Order: sequence, then structure tokens, then C-alpha cells
Amino acid sequence: MNVRAGTVSFEAGNAATRDAEDLATISEGSQDKACDLLRSSQAGISSSEAQLRRDQYGPNIVSREQRMPLLAEIWSRAKSPLNALLLVLAFVSYTLGDVRASIVIFAIVVLSVGMAFIQEHRSSQAAAQLRAMVKTTATVHRPGDGRSTLEEIAVEDLVPGDVVQLSAGDLMPADVRLLEATDLYVNQSALTGEAMPVEKQAAPCHDNIEGALDRSNLCFMGSNVVSGFARALVIRTGANTFFGALAEKVAAQQEETAFDRGIRRFTWLMIGVTVVLGPSSLSSTASPREIGWRPCFLRWRSLSD
Repeated sequence: MNVRAGTVSFEAGNAATRDAEDLATISEGSQDKACDLLRSSQAGISSSEAQLRRDQYGPNIVSREQRMPLLAEIWSRAKSPLNALLLVLAFVSYTLGDVRASIVIFAIVVLSVGMAFIQEHRSSQAAAQLRAMVKTTATVHRPGDGRSTLEEIAVEDLVPGDVVQLSAGDLMPADVRLLEATDLYVNQSALTGEAMPVEKQAAPCHDNIEGALDRSNLCFMGSNVVSGFARALVIRTGANTFFGALAEKVAAQQEETAFDRGIRRFTWLMIGVTVVLGPSSLSSTASPREIGWRPCFLRWRSLSD
């Protein structure tokens, strides 16, 4: 992380080391020093400066699963060994003159892919509409004539250097360094798995603590305020936050579901049984040359069906 810019890089081990060192510098220094490092003040930054930083750092949004294009979405539903097997059977049926069977098999594949695509597409649209309906805001300090004023802005508009107001029930809008805290308890179970709330304070943390999550004056996106009041300096936003880095890794790893694994195994089992039992059942009666290739194929297809 470049401390003056408040950005973080998780791309390499040395970058992660620098990030930990910068967090330690912000945590161990005084509140005024932390503000100086972020080119801010305890009264926050102006709206014009916030706009400039927003253009530089982008919105305060963590990574989520990217919506696929329409054709890619259809292809993801269509590519399966079972559909491939059925299409091969339809093609061979057509070449052997059994047009009715080929049409029926092809219609089954089209209906299966179409229904899966429609259901998935509708659910994706519904989820997007729900996300658009939910608006989360944060209370920030803006410097005024002799005193700071409070302003309500969207969480997506937060930038490093903003000073936010926190109270009981608030979600942590970004990674922050506490400037002021009164009886503040924070639930970090989403990040650490610890069920009990953790007490946080604004005083510099001089202890030799390796884990950033264990520092008493740092709070991270993904946690929430259980009780108390605080004023905090935003140090990282969006994908640069600790929670954003985890979300980016999860979104990048599309794991196969148990249902998909079961369908794949069943399909390969069907293919294996068909390949093994088909020729063996034919060899027990007569050779394809004696009875003709079309009856042989129809008998093999009946086994696969």
C-alpha cells in the first residue's frame, strides 16, 4: 500500500509485507499522524477533494460474480457430457433415417438447455434488481467554517481520507483507523470467526502485534458495530480492503456444486455403460454385417436410453 494514497496491493508477497508495515505505521502513530499520512484531517476532506480521489481510486465496491454475456450464459448451460451424448445419438439417428427419433432427442436437449437458461437468467435479473433497491449510506465529516459538518453519502462514494461517523448497528463501510471511540465493541466474526465482540479504542497501538485484525485501533469492512460510538479515518476502500481481497478470490474461484458433480458422474457412468454393454450385447447375437448397421445402432441406442 502506498500510505499517502491509501491503496493496497495483494499481488505479491513483498507487496503484502509492505501493506502490513504501512498498516502498522498507521496503527502505531497518533491520530494526527494517521491523518497526515492520508493527506486528510480530523475534520475530513472537502467534497471537491473527495471527488478527485473517487476518480483516482474508483467506487468503494467489493468484487462480486461478474454477469456473463447472453451467449456465454447459454453455452454454460449447454456444455455437458449428457447433452453431447444426446446430440450424437440424434445425429446418428438422422443419418440412419430415423428422423422422428432424432427430432425428439434434439427437442429434449433444446428444452433442457432453454429451461435452465431462462431460470438462471431470471434469478440473476432478480438479484440485480434487489441489489439496486438496497442503498447503504455512511455519515462523513466535511470541513466547514471553523467546524466540520456531517453529510450523508452513499457507501460507494467513500474514499481514503474520509472521516466517518460510526454508531451501534452500523456496518463498517471500509477499512478504517479509529480517531475517537467511546465504549466501542465490534463484531469481527465474518473475518476472524470469533463470536464475541471485540473492544476497540482510538489510542495508538504500540504492542508488537503481527495480525492487523488484532490491532485495537483498526476496524475492517465486513465487521459491524455492536455498541458504542466512534469517529474513524478511512484508509482503504473497495477491492483494496481486507474483505475486498477475500471477496475477489471467492468470485474468481467458481467451484462446481454437488448437484453438478452428481450430474457429471451420472453422465459418464451412462456413457461407460453404453460403450461397454452395447458391443457386448451385439456380439452375443450376430455381427453388424449379418443384421445391418441400422438395427445394431437402434439396439445400442435403446440401451443408452
